Amino acid sequence: MALRPAHVIIKALDPVAVGRFWAQALGWTAHHPGVTTYVAPPGELVWPDPVAIGLDLVPVPEGKGPAKNRMHLDLASTSPAHQAELAAHLLALGATPVDLGQGEVPWTVLADPEGNEFCVLEPREIYRDTGPVAAIVVDCADPRGMARFWGEAIGWTVHEVADGQATLRSPAGTGPYLEFLRSTDARTAPDRLHLDLLPHPGDDQSTEVARLRALGATDLDVGQGDVPWTVLADPEGNEFCVLAPH
Repeated sequence: MALRPAHVIIKALDPVAVGRFWAQALGWTAHHPGVTTYVAPPGELVWPDPVAIGLDLVPVPEGKGPAKNRMHLDLASTSPAHQAELAAHLLALGATPVDLGQGEVPWTVLADPEGNEFCVLEPREIYRDTGPVAAIVVDCADPRGMARFWGEAIGWTVHEVADGQATLRSPAGTGPYLEFLRSTDARTAPDRLHLDLLPHPGDDQSTEVARLRALGATDLDVGQGDVPWTVLADPEGNEFCVLAPH
């Protein structure tokens, strides 16, 4: 069986403030079920959301360092005017422009109030039905290898695979894409963003963890202690968690 992405974890010094930013940025709702702030599509909280992948803001004592995150969000726009309006709205909410050496590109690179980079994309037909989050993007050395691992891990369909980029999406054809972009940048900091994966009803957490290890995942100690989830790293060292069945 495969696991389903439950949400993106974003580690934050102030999860309430960062969660408020992302809720206003996406037009979603910030919920406060405990020590975390959970940002999901508007309406009554449904977890996991059947289509969207929510954001779970988790408190940590350390702020983000200067290194670029290995994972970021790409936001969709529907027209050039909408892209400009969205970027202006985000700046008014507290986002800041970021220069990563991107040069002249059609998308806008910003950072949230704690420095997590994200992009506001120009209109692209491929993202017309994703909702506000077009893609969850991961920098990596080997997009082909990452597509193999993650395609098996979560059962998503590979839409594009090349040396420079691989793109996956839910087989239902809904929600954001998961994209892997080739990067030569070395990992220099712990992951600030990562995916949490959830077993399907009736599936066993330990069986799924064993399956992921067989695919190339390794155990990871981030100081989590005795918790009901299992922390792993994918073949390129990116942190992710397998949650207990819901």
